[in-house]
Amino acid sequence: MKKVSTKKGLQFQPPMPEKLKDRLYPAVLDLFSQKDFHQVQIREICKRSGLSPSTIYRYFTSKEELLFTILDESISQIVSLVRVHLQGLESSQEIFRKIFWVSMDYYDRNPGVAITAFITVPMRTWMKEASFAKNDFLSVARDLIRLGLKRKEIDPRVQPEQIRDLYYMYCHRQIQLWYYHGMKWKLVETIPRFFGLFWKTIAARPPGKK
Repeated sequence: MKKVSTKKGLQFQPPMPEKLKDRLYPAVLDLFSQKDFHQVQIREICKRSGLSPSTIYRYFTSKEELLFTILDESISQIVSLVRVHLQGLESSQEIFRKIFWVSMDYYDRNPGVAITAFITVPMRTWMKEASFAKNDFLSVARDLIRLGLKRKEIDPRVQPEQIRDLYYMYCHRQIQLWYYHGMKWKLVETIPRFFGLFWKTIAARPPGKK
């Protein structure tokens, strides 16, 4: 259960049942992927999902909390999928290529998440939420750098935070271009455009080169 601050002090909010999430989450993402953040109202969400305002407010204190909870859960799914797909891969280069593939494939299958997270949501608003500072991907990066250093495949000067920043930079830019051009291609098809440069940035240098 989540602790929330109310006029009556701290109270616990129950987790939303999956059957309600299945009705609510797609409706929220559909609305936010079609409209600007401040144009979406709770009454529209209720109409689209078939849930009453009292049901929604039983689990979420505001429109903002609802949306950022959905984005947080969605992005956490990507990290979980990454961990599954990396099993059995030997090369650090292929591991990082797979990370981008899993991420872009998820966004291809869930375009509402991609559009809402990278296009619709004002960063200033998201920065106020705890989910913005979550470091799920950072923990994955640390593990991969440790493995890559052991194999002498990763530049020892590279920090986990730098890999995280590069990851989000490339994802963000490709999603922006994809959206701007009318979503005419698959996001997984963009990986060859940037992966060579990404790998060159983090790969170990040959002996004698800096």
